[in-house]
Amino acid sequence: MKATQDRVVSLHYTLTDDHGLLLDSSRGRDPLAYLHGHGHIIQGLESALEGCEAGFNGSVQVLPIDAYGEYDPQGVFEAPRDQFPPSEEIQAGMRVQAEGPQGIVNFTVLSANDQGVVLDANHPLAGKTLNFEVEVLEVREATDQELAHGHVHAHGHDH
Repeated sequence: MKATQDRVVSLHYTLTDDHGLLLDSSRGRDPLAYLHGHGHIIQGLESALEGCEAGFNGSVQVLPIDAYGEYDPQGVFEAPRDQFPPSEEIQAGMRVQAEGPQGIVNFTVLSANDQGVVLDANHPLAGKTLNFEVEVLEVREATDQELAHGHVHAHGHDH
């Protein structure tokens, strides 16, 4: 069976950047299972897996435009410190959230002082080429309930 629209694909992956730095891996954990064609994984990886079958092993390189986008310098700005709880210790590298017009927005703190906090709205992997080593373990038909809910139910469980 091939990975196509509305099929459940289970796979193991290892993700590295262009310098070979390990960014993430499913090895040693449960495999990643997703509903193909529903945007649950980055577009470049999903496109590369289109038509693959169980047993596929390969390398997939995903450019920023097909992953988390190019890095946008305009996504960096300073917010007044008084917009954060006074007792909260804000440090560079922290991830913080705010409520935006379309819902929750995530930011990375670049720096902070008593007057302001410099935030970066870019995804941490924006501007990076991503390199995946992928092993497709299973491709199966999605259940009617999975299709109705728009996501995979692990091991046949529903909710």
